[in-house]
Formats: sequence, C-alpha cells, structure tokens
Amino acid sequence: MKILLLGPQGQLGWELQRSLALLGEVVALDRRAGGDLADPDALAATVRAVEPRVIVNAAAYTAVDQAEREPELARRINADAPAVLAREAAACGAALVHYGTDYVFDGRGDAPWREDDAPAPLSVYGQTKLDGERAVEAVLRPAQQAGGSGYLILRTSWVYAARGSNFAKTMLRLACERERLTVVADQWGAPTGAELLADATALALACLLRDPALSGLYHLTASGAVTWFDYARFVIEQARRIRPALDIKVREVAPIGTRDWPVPAQRPLNSRLDCSKAQAAFDLRLPPWQDGVRRMLEEIL
Repeated sequence: MKILLLGPQGQLGWELQRSLALLGEVVALDRRAGGDLADPDALAATVRAVEPRVIVNAAAYTAVDQAEREPELARRINADAPAVLAREAAACGAALVHYGTDYVFDGRGDAPWREDDAPAPLSVYGQTKLDGERAVEAVLRPAQQAGGSGYLILRTSWVYAARGSNFAKTMLRLACERERLTVVADQWGAPTGAELLADATALALACLLRDPALSGLYHLTASGAVTWFDYARFVIEQARRIRPALDIKVREVAPIGTRDWPVPAQRPLNSRLDCSKAQAAFDLRLPPWQDGVRRMLEEIL
C-alpha cells in the first residue's frame, strides 16, 4: 500500500513517517518535491503521479498571527489545498487523513468541545482551517457513502515534539535567560505530543481501511487540561528534576491574562476537546498530557 505524506518535515509529519511505515510504503514529499500546498495544480499533479492508496496531509499554514497579515496565502494552504486533495482522493479512490485545530472554536465556557458543537473561529487561521475541514467533508462524505475509501479529520491542540520549536522549548530557553517570566493563565488546553498523535493516526487509519464507515471528524489530544501558565511551571520543574545542573535563572513565573498579552490573532480561552468519540471508535487510550511532556523533556535534556 502506498501512502502519500505531505508535510514530512514538520513536528507531526516527522513522527508520521515512522508510524505510517508500519502500514505501507510512505512517499513523503515536502514543498520542493511536489507537496507544495500553495500550488493547487502542482499538488493535484503530484497525487495523480503517486497514485496513493492513502493521502495524509500533515502540512498547514500554522503562523497564527502572520495569517492575519497573509489571509489569502493562509486560505490557499489551509482551505483550497485540502479541497484539491479531497477531489483527487475521490477520483483515485484513496483515503484521506487531514488535521484540524481547536482554533475553530471561540473558546467560550469551560466544557470540552464536542465534534458536533458549532464552530466560531476568532482568527483567520481558525477560519481557514475550518473551511478546509468543510471542503474535505463536502467532497468525501458523499464519496464514502457511495462506496469510497473514506476519510478522517482529526482535530488536535497544542502540539509539541522533541524536534522543532514549541512552547516548552521556548519556556526552557527563557528560564535560562531571565529571572522573571509572565505567562498567560486563562487559556486552557491539552499539550499533545506529535508522537502520540502520529501513533493514534496510524491506529485510526488502520481501522478506517477495514471499515470506511468510520469516516468522519474526531477530536484527538492527550487527556487532561492545563493553562499555559501551569504548563510553563511544569516544564521548568521537570527540567530542574531531570537535569539539576541546568543553569535555570528564573525565580518567578507570574500569571497574566490574555488581555495583557496583545497579539494580532485572538486565541480561544477554552481549547479543551472531548475525545470520547475517537476513543470509542478506535479503542484508544489517551494518556495524560504530563506523560508525553515529561518524556519529551527527558529526551531533549
């Protein structure tokens, strides 16, 4: 089985190269090799040339604040490209895996968001990602009902990995440079390791290939929830435990509100996602977020 993986150099894409290899031959293409989501014609040609059984789209425009200044580019990559992939998947009978984000919600309340809750994005990034989800479903839901290979849209949040840059690494660097840090304390979510997300993707995809009726939208994160403030404190505490000789200078981590952290794109306060649907459908156990963060810190330290 041939699996076309787009975005292989990102945090998630890097881990998917490993996890998907258990299911078939992985053809991993970045922008320079025909996997440029900003070029729809070239992207369609790539799918036709590879003739995959599965397409996994781990690429996206993820610069949340920059998207406010580049809405057309964000739309081309996050909305138009998934529509192209969906059409090409339907045409060649391939299954498609696409990733969504917690940013499709407005962050009201404190209950975990379910897949059937109404989206209300606050940013260009969130809106373009939502439009991409809808484009995939518009094409592939009828195709699956007509006997097609099916699709998965996996919404996740706060992704990190040992590879690349992320919030935890930024906190570690700043903790070694400054005596005082201020971190937002009113945004909630679940830090989710790219390794966990990749492994869960492979398991869900194996289930989908056996039963295309499992097609649909699923939430998929580590379990539990935390604020960025408490996440930062956890990272620093674990770093001190794992590597006592590390020159951590920070003496105080102070909480601030979102209103005290002005950025171009508005963030949702509540990014908790209810993952019970995915757990039931694919027989998954999603470990606590602390387990993955601790393991990542032990790896990089």
